[in-house]
Amino acid sequence: MTYLDIINNVLRRLREEEVTTVTATTYSKMVGDFVNDAKKLIETAWDWTALRTPTIVVSTVDGTSSYTLSNSSDTIKVLDVINDTSNEFMEYQPVAWFNDKYYNNEVVSGSPKYYTFENLDASGDTKIKVYPQPDGVYSLRFNSVIRNDNLSLDSDTLVIPEMPVIHLAVALLARERGETGGTSTPEYFAIADKFLSDAIALDAAKHPDETTWYAP
Repeated sequence: MTYLDIINNVLRRLREEEVTTVTATTYSKMVGDFVNDAKKLIETAWDWTALRTPTIVVSTVDGTSSYTLSNSSDTIKVLDVINDTSNEFMEYQPVAWFNDKYYNNEVVSGSPKYYTFENLDASGDTKIKVYPQPDGVYSLRFNSVIRNDNLSLDSDTLVIPEMPVIHLAVALLARERGETGGTSTPEYFAIADKFLSDAIALDAAKHPDETTWYAP
């Protein structure tokens, strides 16, 4: 569903006139802001299948331990990391562990087996550090969940389930305006929560291993 379609869905539910572009009126612009607020909340509520691509591939350089995960922003969630060259999964270690390896001990070079998060680069993308320090070119695959930027153009497409976003935006707008002529604001939020829980349940069925707890 496009950004314009979502805004018009919200406007109809608020008994407002539809628009031909998202910036047609001051109110439609505000609706767009609330739609993006709702999108962000829904995106972070679950690791949606639609947000699990593409895999970020990092090619290491001999003697370089820090790398940027391109187009990852600061909202990335790494699910797993594979050293595709050495055919093995990499393990996460905390920053203190890395500081010990790089500053309190003689640095070891070889095929990277561990990773940690550093900071953000100048573009706002997440940086990672690996160990051992690469002694050549290794292909590291970061399988991740990456939340999208705000919708802005009429034709921008929402990839996560649209109904939770639409109804949460309606609830937020109903609270902002103070009345809707019918359904109460708490009811709108309850409807949005129901759509969200149903959407998560459907998507979670694709990843049963992530919602089942196994005793050690």
